[in-house]
Amino acid sequence: MLVARRGLGVRGWQCRIALVCPAWYNEIHESLCMPSSTSDRRPWTRPQLLLAFTLYCQIPFGSIHNRNPEIIKLASLLDRSASALSWKLANFAHLDPSLQSRKIGGAAHIAKLDRQIWNEFHNNWDALFAEAEQVRATLAPTSPALTDAAIPEKLPEGATRAVLVESRVHQDFFRRAVLTAYRSACCITGLAVPELLIASHIIPWAKDESNRTNPRNGLCLNALHDRAFDCGLIAIGEDNRVVLSSRLAALSDPASTQLLLQYRNQPLHLPERFVPAPEFLAYHRDHIFQP
Repeated sequence: MLVARRGLGVRGWQCRIALVCPAWYNEIHESLCMPSSTSDRRPWTRPQLLLAFTLYCQIPFGSIHNRNPEIIKLASLLDRSASALSWKLANFAHLDPSLQSRKIGGAAHIAKLDRQIWNEFHNNWDALFAEAEQVRATLAPTSPALTDAAIPEKLPEGATRAVLVESRVHQDFFRRAVLTAYRSACCITGLAVPELLIASHIIPWAKDESNRTNPRNGLCLNALHDRAFDCGLIAIGEDNRVVLSSRLAALSDPASTQLLLQYRNQPLHLPERFVPAPEFLAYHRDHIFQP
Protein backbone atom coordinates (compact mmCIF):
# COMPACT_ATOMS: atom_id res chain seq x y z
CA MET A 1 0.00 0.00 0.00
CA LEU A 2 1.30 3.44 -0.93
CA VAL A 3 1.06 6.25 1.59
CA ALA A 4 0.86 9.84 0.34
CA ARG A 5 3.84 11.92 1.38
CA ARG A 6 4.62 15.53 0.65
CA GLY A 7 7.71 16.51 -1.28
CA LEU A 8 7.64 13.71 -3.84
CA GLY A 9 7.72 14.98 -7.40
CA VAL A 10 6.55 13.05 -10.43
CA ARG A 11 9.77 11.10 -10.63
CA GLY A 12 9.67 10.40 -6.89
CA TRP A 13 6.22 8.85 -7.18
CA GLN A 14 7.31 6.87 -10.24
CA CYS A 15 10.25 5.38 -8.38
CA ARG A 16 8.14 4.57 -5.30
CA ILE A 17 5.42 2.88 -7.36
CA ALA A 18 7.99 0.94 -9.40
CA LEU A 19 9.52 -0.48 -6.22
CA VAL A 20 6.25 -1.36 -4.49
CA CYS A 21 4.18 -2.57 -7.43
CA PRO A 22 5.96 -2.94 -10.77
CA ALA A 23 2.82 -4.08 -12.60
CA TRP A 24 0.87 -1.01 -11.49
CA TYR A 25 3.82 1.18 -12.38
CA ASN A 26 3.91 -0.26 -15.91
CA GLU A 27 0.24 0.63 -16.42
CA ILE A 28 0.70 4.19 -15.14
CA HIS A 29 3.88 4.68 -17.14
CA GLU A 30 2.13 3.58 -20.35
CA SER A 31 -0.58 6.19 -19.76
CA LEU A 32 2.10 8.89 -19.52
CA CYS A 33 3.74 7.80 -22.79
CA MET A 34 0.82 6.66 -24.96
CA PRO A 35 0.59 8.62 -28.23
CA SER A 36 -2.41 10.92 -28.11
CA SER A 37 -3.39 10.97 -31.78
CA THR A 38 -3.31 8.78 -34.85
CA SER A 39 -0.79 11.16 -36.48
CA ASP A 40 1.66 10.22 -33.69
CA ARG A 41 1.55 6.61 -34.86
CA ARG A 42 3.29 7.07 -38.18
CA PRO A 43 5.93 4.43 -38.88
CA TRP A 44 9.28 5.28 -37.37
CA THR A 45 12.29 5.57 -39.65
CA ARG A 46 15.77 4.26 -38.96
CA PRO A 47 17.28 7.78 -38.53
CA GLN A 48 14.56 8.68 -36.02
CA LEU A 49 15.12 5.49 -34.05
CA LEU A 50 18.87 6.05 -33.93
CA LEU A 51 18.39 9.40 -32.19
CA ALA A 52 15.64 8.02 -29.97
CA PHE A 53 17.90 5.22 -28.75
CA THR A 54 20.79 7.57 -27.95
CA LEU A 55 18.41 9.61 -25.79
CA TYR A 56 17.10 6.43 -24.12
CA CYS A 57 20.65 5.66 -22.99
CA GLN A 58 21.12 9.09 -21.42
CA ILE A 59 18.04 9.52 -19.25
CA PRO A 60 16.76 7.44 -16.31
CA PHE A 61 13.78 5.20 -16.95
CA GLY A 62 11.76 7.20 -14.43
CA SER A 63 12.25 10.30 -16.60
CA ILE A 64 10.59 8.80 -19.68
CA HIS A 65 7.41 10.85 -19.94
CA ASN A 66 6.00 13.49 -22.23
CA ARG A 67 6.86 16.38 -19.88
CA ASN A 68 10.61 15.74 -19.92
CA PRO A 69 12.29 18.78 -21.60
CA GLU A 70 14.86 16.59 -23.35
CA ILE A 71 12.11 14.43 -24.83
CA ILE A 72 10.16 17.50 -25.90
CA LYS A 73 13.26 18.95 -27.58
CA LEU A 74 14.15 15.79 -29.51
CA ALA A 75 10.51 15.19 -30.45
CA SER A 76 10.39 18.63 -32.04
CA LEU A 77 13.56 17.86 -34.00
CA LEU A 78 12.03 14.60 -35.24
CA ASP A 79 8.64 16.19 -36.02
CA ARG A 80 6.99 13.90 -33.50
CA SER A 81 4.91 14.52 -30.42
CA ALA A 82 6.55 14.16 -27.01
CA SER A 83 4.06 11.40 -26.23
CA ALA A 84 5.05 9.44 -29.33
CA LEU A 85 8.75 9.72 -28.51
CA SER A 86 8.11 8.75 -24.87
CA TRP A 87 6.27 5.67 -26.08
CA LYS A 88 9.16 4.74 -28.35
CA LEU A 89 11.65 5.08 -25.49
CA ALA A 90 9.35 2.83 -23.44
CA ASN A 91 9.52 0.33 -26.32
CA PHE A 92 13.30 0.28 -25.96
CA ALA A 93 12.86 -0.17 -22.21
CA HIS A 94 10.86 -3.31 -22.94
CA LEU A 95 13.98 -4.76 -24.57
CA ASP A 96 16.29 -3.80 -21.68
CA PRO A 97 17.32 -6.89 -19.67
CA SER A 98 18.26 -4.74 -16.67
CA LEU A 99 14.69 -3.50 -16.39
CA GLN A 100 13.27 -6.94 -17.08
CA SER A 101 15.22 -8.28 -14.10
CA ARG A 102 13.41 -5.70 -11.94
CA LYS A 103 10.05 -6.73 -13.48
CA ILE A 104 9.65 -3.35 -15.19
CA GLY A 105 8.33 -4.17 -18.63
CA GLY A 106 8.30 -0.87 -20.52
CA ALA A 107 5.90 -0.75 -23.46
CA ALA A 108 5.25 -3.91 -25.42
CA HIS A 109 4.27 -4.17 -29.13
CA ILE A 110 7.88 -3.85 -30.26
CA ALA A 111 8.43 -3.14 -33.95
CA LYS A 112 10.94 -5.23 -35.87
CA LEU A 113 13.05 -2.12 -36.52
CA ASP A 114 13.14 -1.29 -32.79
CA ARG A 115 14.75 -4.64 -32.03
CA GLN A 116 17.10 -4.27 -35.00
CA ILE A 117 18.37 -0.89 -33.77
CA TRP A 118 18.80 -2.29 -30.25
CA ASN A 119 20.85 -5.23 -31.54
CA GLU A 120 22.95 -3.13 -33.92
CA PHE A 121 23.94 -0.71 -31.16
CA HIS A 122 24.94 -3.56 -28.88
CA ASN A 123 27.03 -5.10 -31.65
CA ASN A 124 28.91 -1.90 -32.53
CA TRP A 125 28.20 1.09 -30.32
CA ASP A 126 30.75 3.39 -31.89
CA ALA A 127 29.56 2.93 -35.48
CA LEU A 128 25.88 3.31 -34.62
CA PHE A 129 26.45 6.36 -32.44
CA ALA A 130 28.47 7.97 -35.25
CA GLU A 131 25.58 7.27 -37.63
CA ALA A 132 23.14 8.81 -35.15
CA GLU A 133 25.22 11.96 -34.87
CA GLN A 134 25.32 12.27 -38.65
CA VAL A 135 21.52 12.22 -38.59
CA ARG A 136 21.51 14.90 -35.87
CA ALA A 137 23.91 17.06 -37.89
CA THR A 138 21.58 16.85 -40.88
CA LEU A 139 18.48 17.77 -38.87
CA ALA A 140 20.15 20.41 -36.70
CA PRO A 141 23.42 21.68 -38.23
CA THR A 142 23.89 24.16 -35.36
CA SER A 143 23.27 21.61 -32.60
CA PRO A 144 25.38 22.55 -29.52
CA ALA A 145 26.65 18.96 -29.35
CA LEU A 146 28.34 19.42 -32.70
CA THR A 147 29.83 22.88 -32.33
CA ASP A 148 33.57 23.19 -31.80
CA ALA A 149 33.53 26.28 -29.58
CA ALA A 150 35.30 24.40 -26.79
CA ILE A 151 38.01 22.99 -29.06
CA PRO A 152 41.33 24.82 -28.49
CA GLU A 153 42.63 27.08 -31.23
CA LYS A 154 46.02 25.36 -31.12
CA LEU A 155 45.40 21.73 -32.03
CA PRO A 156 47.60 18.80 -30.98
CA GLU A 157 50.05 17.70 -33.66
CA GLY A 158 48.36 15.50 -36.26
CA ALA A 159 44.84 16.26 -35.02
CA THR A 160 42.08 17.99 -36.94
CA ARG A 161 39.27 20.07 -35.54
CA ALA A 162 36.66 17.66 -36.95
CA VAL A 163 38.31 14.69 -35.27
CA LEU A 164 38.46 16.45 -31.91
CA VAL A 165 34.81 17.54 -32.15
CA GLU A 166 33.75 13.99 -33.00
CA SER A 167 35.79 12.60 -30.10
CA ARG A 168 34.26 15.07 -27.69
CA VAL A 169 30.69 14.23 -28.79
CA HIS A 170 31.38 10.52 -28.29
CA GLN A 171 32.89 11.13 -24.86
CA ASP A 172 29.98 13.35 -23.79
CA PHE A 173 27.49 10.62 -24.73
CA PHE A 174 29.53 7.97 -22.92
CA ARG A 175 29.74 10.09 -19.76
CA ARG A 176 26.01 10.83 -19.68
CA ALA A 177 25.06 7.21 -20.31
CA VAL A 178 27.43 5.85 -17.64
CA LEU A 179 26.60 8.43 -14.96
CA THR A 180 22.87 7.98 -15.56
CA ALA A 181 23.21 4.21 -15.23
CA TYR A 182 25.07 4.56 -11.92
CA ARG A 183 22.69 7.22 -10.58
CA SER A 184 25.58 9.72 -10.61
CA ALA A 185 27.42 7.97 -7.79
CA CYS A 186 30.84 6.31 -7.65
CA CYS A 187 30.42 2.55 -7.90
CA ILE A 188 33.11 1.97 -5.25
CA THR A 189 32.72 4.73 -2.67
CA GLY A 190 29.19 5.96 -3.33
CA LEU A 191 30.43 9.55 -3.74
CA ALA A 192 27.64 11.47 -5.48
CA VAL A 193 29.29 14.73 -6.57
CA PRO A 194 29.08 14.80 -10.40
CA GLU A 195 31.97 17.24 -10.71
CA LEU A 196 34.25 14.65 -9.07
CA LEU A 197 33.03 11.66 -11.09
CA ILE A 198 34.59 10.11 -14.19
CA ALA A 199 33.03 7.77 -16.74
CA SER A 200 36.00 5.42 -16.78
CA HIS A 201 36.60 3.09 -19.71
CA ILE A 202 37.24 -0.53 -18.70
CA ILE A 203 38.98 -1.34 -21.98
CA PRO A 204 40.88 1.86 -22.79
CA TRP A 205 39.56 4.21 -25.47
CA ALA A 206 42.52 3.55 -27.78
CA LYS A 207 42.28 -0.25 -27.53
CA ASP A 208 38.76 -0.99 -28.79
CA GLU A 209 37.11 1.40 -31.23
CA SER A 210 33.83 -0.52 -31.44
CA ASN A 211 33.21 -0.16 -27.69
CA ARG A 212 34.35 3.40 -27.09
CA THR A 213 30.78 4.57 -26.49
CA ASN A 214 29.43 1.28 -25.09
CA PRO A 215 28.13 2.04 -21.56
CA ARG A 216 28.86 -1.58 -20.59
CA ASN A 217 32.52 -0.68 -21.09
CA GLY A 218 32.24 1.95 -18.39
CA LEU A 219 32.41 2.39 -14.63
CA CYS A 220 31.39 5.49 -12.72
CA LEU A 221 34.37 6.26 -10.49
CA ASN A 222 35.56 9.23 -8.48
CA ALA A 223 38.70 10.91 -9.80
CA LEU A 224 41.08 9.10 -7.43
CA HIS A 225 39.75 5.60 -8.08
CA ASP A 226 39.47 6.32 -11.80
CA ARG A 227 43.20 7.01 -11.86
CA ALA A 228 43.95 3.93 -9.76
CA PHE A 229 41.84 1.80 -12.13
CA ASP A 230 43.55 3.23 -15.22
CA CYS A 231 46.99 2.56 -13.71
CA GLY A 232 46.09 -1.01 -12.81
CA LEU A 233 46.29 -0.47 -9.06
CA ILE A 234 42.71 -1.68 -8.59
CA ALA A 235 40.52 -4.04 -10.59
CA ILE A 236 37.09 -5.64 -10.40
CA GLY A 237 37.05 -9.39 -9.80
CA GLU A 238 34.80 -12.03 -11.35
CA ASP A 239 32.50 -11.65 -8.35
CA ASN A 240 32.22 -7.86 -8.93
CA ARG A 241 34.30 -7.06 -5.86
CA VAL A 242 37.19 -4.62 -5.63
CA VAL A 243 40.65 -6.16 -5.98
CA LEU A 244 43.78 -4.27 -4.87
CA SER A 245 47.23 -4.51 -6.39
CA SER A 246 49.96 -5.85 -4.10
CA ARG A 247 51.56 -2.41 -4.40
CA LEU A 248 48.59 -0.92 -2.57
CA ALA A 249 48.16 -3.83 -0.18
CA ALA A 250 51.68 -3.22 1.13
CA LEU A 251 50.80 0.31 2.24
CA SER A 252 49.76 1.07 5.81
CA ASP A 253 49.68 4.86 6.14
CA PRO A 254 46.40 6.45 7.28
CA ALA A 255 45.67 8.16 3.94
CA SER A 256 46.08 4.96 1.92
CA THR A 257 43.97 3.06 4.43
CA GLN A 258 41.14 5.59 4.36
CA LEU A 259 41.13 6.28 0.63
CA LEU A 260 42.03 2.89 -0.84
CA LEU A 261 42.65 -0.07 1.46
CA GLN A 262 39.27 0.03 3.16
CA TYR A 263 37.57 -0.83 -0.14
CA ARG A 264 39.42 -4.14 -0.61
CA ASN A 265 36.91 -6.93 -1.45
CA GLN A 266 33.99 -4.50 -1.32
CA PRO A 267 31.08 -5.34 -3.66
CA LEU A 268 30.62 -2.96 -6.57
CA HIS A 269 27.53 -0.76 -6.52
CA LEU A 270 25.99 -2.08 -9.73
CA PRO A 271 24.17 0.24 -12.16
CA GLU A 272 20.45 0.30 -12.90
CA ARG A 273 21.29 -0.77 -16.46
CA PHE A 274 24.38 -1.37 -18.61
CA VAL A 275 26.02 -3.69 -16.10
CA PRO A 276 29.77 -3.88 -16.91
CA ALA A 277 30.48 -6.71 -19.33
CA PRO A 278 32.44 -9.57 -17.68
CA GLU A 279 34.67 -9.92 -20.75
CA PHE A 280 35.69 -6.24 -20.47
CA LEU A 281 36.51 -6.59 -16.77
CA ALA A 282 38.51 -9.74 -17.58
CA TYR A 283 40.50 -7.81 -20.22
CA HIS A 284 41.36 -5.16 -17.62
CA ARG A 285 42.50 -7.79 -15.11
CA ASP A 286 44.61 -9.60 -17.72
CA HIS A 287 46.19 -6.63 -19.50
CA ILE A 288 46.16 -3.59 -17.19
CA PHE A 289 45.90 -4.72 -13.57
CA GLN A 290 49.16 -5.07 -11.65
CA PRO A 291 48.65 -8.04 -9.31
